[in-house]
Amino acid sequence: MGNQYSLVITTVSSSEEVEKIAKALLSQQLAACVQSTAIKSYYTWKGKMNVDNEQILLIKCKHSDFNQLQQCIKQNHSYEVPEIIELPITDGLPEYLNWINEVTQ
Repeated sequence: MGNQYSLVITTVSSSEEVEKIAKALLSQQLAACVQSTAIKSYYTWKGKMNVDNEQILLIKCKHSDFNQLQQCIKQNHSYEVPEIIELPITDGLPEYLNWINEVTQ
């Protein structure tokens, strides 16, 4: 299968931002599915420790769409430096992976 499909992770500050990014990705056919859930993030930013309530997005897509997907997230994101991490999907249910292929560009 190689590295044909990916799971992309990003975090946002609000449910409104989840909707904005999810709808942009889906309407441009850059993602097959975007899931979100509430999390608490502990991190250091500009020398200061922070604790924030955030939403994490799990985005299923094709690896070949990652650069466009990354640009779309950046254009619709409120953070100065958003977390955008691509993880390769090394295997999965063939029917599910075919579906990702069918609904993305």
